[in-house]
Amino acid sequence: MTIYDIAKEAGTSISTVSRVLNNKANVKPEVKKRVEEVLKKYNYKPSAIARGMVSKTMKSIAVLTVDVRVSHYARIIYVIEQEFSRKGYNVTVCNIGNSARECARYIKILTEKQVDGIVLIGSVFSKIIDTEENIALLKNTPVVMANGSLPYDNFKSVMVDDRGTIREITDYLFDKGYRNIYYVQDMDTPSANIKADGFRESLKLHNIERVESRIIETEYGLEGGRDAADKIIAMGREFDAVVFGEDITAIGAMKQFIRRGFKVPGDVAVTGCNNCSETRICEPELTTIDNKPELQGQMCAAILSDILEGKKVENGLVIKAEIVERESVKKLKML
Repeated sequence: MTIYDIAKEAGTSISTVSRVLNNKANVKPEVKKRVEEVLKKYNYKPSAIARGMVSKTMKSIAVLTVDVRVSHYARIIYVIEQEFSRKGYNVTVCNIGNSARECARYIKILTEKQVDGIVLIGSVFSKIIDTEENIALLKNTPVVMANGSLPYDNFKSVMVDDRGTIREITDYLFDKGYRNIYYVQDMDTPSANIKADGFRESLKLHNIERVESRIIETEYGLEGGRDAADKIIAMGREFDAVVFGEDITAIGAMKQFIRRGFKVPGDVAVTGCNNCSETRICEPELTTIDNKPELQGQMCAAILSDILEGKKVENGLVIKAEIVERESVKKLKML
C-alpha cells in the first residue's frame, strides 16, 4: 500500500493525503475523515523518505564532532539533540576522530541522505572541512559551526572569545600577585592557537619579556598534563602559576605538581578552561573558564532552526566566557 493507493481509495489527491499525514490545517473535515479511515484500514505508516519527497524536508540533521566523549562537546551536542528532537527531527551524531578523511566520508554520506542541516562542533573543522570537494557537496546544505568559521554563504558560526578569556584569566593571575606565569598548549587547532595568543597578549601588556619561553607544548589529557608539569619543573626557573587551555590537562598537571611536592595553590596556582564536571571533583577544585557550552548549543540550534524555517539569521555571534573562581588560585601577599 502506497500513498498513491491511499489517495485513489479515498478519492482525493496525493497532496491532500500528504497534508493529512503532516497534520496540515487546509483540508476539508469530510475529506480528512475519509483519508484517515483509509489510513486506519490499512495501518498505513509513511516512510521517512516518501514523506521527505513530498514535504521537501527529511526532518533530519547531523552533528559532526571530533570526539563525543569530550565533555565540552557532549554538552553542546546534548542541547542541540534535545532542541531538534522536540521539533520532530532525527539527529545523527558523527565522530570524525580529528581525521580529514573521516570528515569527508561523513559529508558524502550525509549529503547523499539529504539531511536538512549540519552542525560542526570544534574549531578543527575550520581547517579540515575546507576542501573543494566538501564545500561543493555542502553548497545546498545549511551549516552552523560551533567555534569555527568559513567564508561561505551557507556557513554560519557561533564563536567563543577564546583569545579574550585566556587574556582575562592571565590578567586575573597578575592581579592576584602572580608574576612567573606559564601557559600550556595541548592541541594544534585554531581555538588552541587563539588561546595561546591571548596569553601572549597579556604578558606583553604586563611588560614580560621572552614570552615564547613561557609557553609549554604537550599532549591533551591527564598524561599530557603530567608531562607538562615535569617539563616546567625541569626548566629550573621560577614559576608560580600555570594557565591551561583545557581542564583535563590542567588537572593532570595539578596532580603531578602535588605528587612532586608542590602545594596547589600555595606554591603554584593552576587554571583550566571549559568548566567540565571534573573541575569540581578534583582536589583542590580547579579555577577555570566557563565557556558556556549549553548556551553555544542553544544558539547553534536556534540559528539552524531559523534557517530551516526560512528566517533571516545573524552570522558570527560571539559568546563571552566567564572566570569561575575555585580553590586552585589564591591571592598572594603583595610586597
